[in-house]
Amino acid sequence: MIKADFIIVGSGLTGSTIARILADHQQEVIILERKDHIAGNVYDYKHESGAMIHKYGPHYFRCGSEKIWSFVNRFSSFYNWSAELRSKVNGEYLNWPVQHSFIEKIAGTEWNLFKGEAKNFEEACLAKMPCELYEMFIKGYTEKQWGVKCTELDKELAARITINKSNVNTLTPNHKWNALPRYGYTKMIANMIRDIEVKTDFDYLEHRDKVSANKLLVFTGPIDEFFNYKYGKLKYRGQNRKVEYLPNTEQYQPYIQVNYPNADDPRIRTIEWKHLMHADDKKQVKGTVLTHETPFSPESPHQYEYPFPDKFNKSLYESYKAEAEKLKNVLICGRLGEYRYYDMDQAIGRAMNFASDILKRYEVIETEKEKAA
Repeated sequence: MIKADFIIVGSGLTGSTIARILADHQQEVIILERKDHIAGNVYDYKHESGAMIHKYGPHYFRCGSEKIWSFVNRFSSFYNWSAELRSKVNGEYLNWPVQHSFIEKIAGTEWNLFKGEAKNFEEACLAKMPCELYEMFIKGYTEKQWGVKCTELDKELAARITINKSNVNTLTPNHKWNALPRYGYTKMIANMIRDIEVKTDFDYLEHRDKVSANKLLVFTGPIDEFFNYKYGKLKYRGQNRKVEYLPNTEQYQPYIQVNYPNADDPRIRTIEWKHLMHADDKKQVKGTVLTHETPFSPESPHQYEYPFPDKFNKSLYESYKAEAEKLKNVLICGRLGEYRYYDMDQAIGRAMNFASDILKRYEVIETEKEKAA
């Protein structure tokens, strides 16, 4: 029997952050992880070539919160690094996000935009950009990513589409910090949960009868799976990833990530990992390593990555959320638990808020320094 005051299911950013803060307040915590490694989907590892690979796709850390930045710097030093992406259109590497000056070049200064209230992703995009841009960069890419027509997707998804100023080339220029942990995310998470008991290869949902949380169970897995799919399965998308090692190639593409908006290419993007590495480590890599990503709809919860952004699944999630709110000693949270896409800083910040609420609920005294923060 596994017993502790607080049981955390999942060792990704959400679970590990909550576990760390509870442990900082001398609470009894155990982490249960169904994978054979810690760190959830931010897990990374060294390839035989010396390249650092993010197993579940590239994770570009950015942050604008002093509180979050101070927290992660407890567990790793960081080096400045901003993601520069390109989309390959008609054989050319074009800036992504696109620059305002490029839109004017292809569509002029007077844009014919969608008028009225947008009802779906396509209309929301066309309300903020000319059709030429949408057709060139977004429509094909998005329909590959989600496997449905853009008109079937929620309009809120368009909030992630940005347009850069004419002299800006990076993915997230408006964040104060764009950086990466010096020795990788797995090492950062390992430092975060260093003195906390962790059981990997342990599927909580298959062994619920062997687990007892005296105070609270924090579950960061899929909310529909937690309730045995009683209302039906929520839809997710994932990526099939093909890792390719080119031992005699110094550089394959000019940027870390190249997107393929062309609907005829089944891939959605190719990552070349050397571009992401610290300059000192990059020199040691022999050849180069790529990951080619092709979207698919997974059946296994082990492969869930992206909550599906449409009205049906949003409504279905609300049914599960109502069930979760009835539970007295269970908190279901995180990207899969809340069926919502969070960037890494958002996931950490939200987990910090959850941890603070837990401490108040169980009347654990916070220090004056923490109260001030």
